[in-house]
Amino acid sequence: MGDWLVNEGPKWLGLVLWFGINIGLFVGYFLFYHQGPQFYYLRLLLGQGLAWARAPAACLNFNCLLILLPVCRNLISYLRGSCGCCRRSIRRQLDKNITFHRAVAYMICLHTAIHFGAHCYNLELLVAAQTDPYNLPFFSYANDTGGLISKLTSLQDGAGSTYINFVRVPNSDPIIEGLKTVAGVTGVVITLALIVMVSSSTEVIRRSYFEVFWYTHHLFIIFFIGLVLHGIGGIVRGQTNLDVHDPAECFKRYLEWSPDNGTCVTPQFQGGGAQTWKWVLAPMILYVAERCIRFYRSQQKVVITKVVKHPSKVLELQMKKRGFRMQAGQYIFLHCPSISRLEWHPFTLTSVSHLVSACCTLLHSTGLLLLVIAKSVWCKVVGR
Repeated sequence: MGDWLVNEGPKWLGLVLWFGINIGLFVGYFLFYHQGPQFYYLRLLLGQGLAWARAPAACLNFNCLLILLPVCRNLISYLRGSCGCCRRSIRRQLDKNITFHRAVAYMICLHTAIHFGAHCYNLELLVAAQTDPYNLPFFSYANDTGGLISKLTSLQDGAGSTYINFVRVPNSDPIIEGLKTVAGVTGVVITLALIVMVSSSTEVIRRSYFEVFWYTHHLFIIFFIGLVLHGIGGIVRGQTNLDVHDPAECFKRYLEWSPDNGTCVTPQFQGGGAQTWKWVLAPMILYVAERCIRFYRSQQKVVITKVVKHPSKVLELQMKKRGFRMQAGQYIFLHCPSISRLEWHPFTLTSVSHLVSACCTLLHSTGLLLLVIAKSVWCKVVGR
């Protein structure tokens, strides 16, 4: 039990912490939108759909903050080297960066499905509220709730008034209304990009059609651009004048609402604006710096000193690079421009039993011996 705690404890501690933050964000934001007085009138239109849409949005922000960090290879290498005082079992968790990257991606898919589904439901309700406010599906219509909803949906920007329902045309198509907004267009683009990236990241695709995985994975650029722009429209609108309009009291007196009423003035609403950029700006900067470092290193000169074609589709490459020193667990990325100018394939540095002395001599004289086994499509093309 003690050995298991030493070897596996840090991993499970990290997973519990990650799950705990996701659960905490979901529950916290769910209660905020389910109970917050500023969303009292919006909840009349949307019911629980409001909370079910906003809670996963908070978790999406958190996980999109994390998704880029595990693929910052230079950052991972720096952390691994700078925490020499830590136990090896803790440093070893950094080697599972891609596993964590996949786990975060699956969590993003889960919250995207909840968020997207809840907003589709909310969009139907907003259109229904504008079309027939007296027949929304989940109201008992006590205290003339239908009249209140009709009053709310009739609010529009003007003197002493702001709208709460962005759908302005009765009997409109919910899909068309959604695509009229920045949130709707970017939401569709983000979801489609995510579906393509995840579906092309399966092991079968990566092993057999690596090029498909490589190119479709770069849709993450579109994904993050859409993510940053997604909240610009501010379609989730909360009440801003709670000090002069208490919805718990004034909802019964909606016929008296006016800019001049001292106790129940017309409620004012405002969208929250884009918030995602505050979450993802730092990791995006780190990733851009990571790609700049990779580009700089890719321009450094590497000399191929020897090429040997062995039986069983094994290609031996011997190379030299100034300042190169091998360390345990290190890997390199091999690039063949004649095949693809964008693809870099990873190869782990290992010692072969009958080449140990030769490898060590080469490695410590700034050289490198690499055996390429023709299993993947890319490696087969290199072997030709």
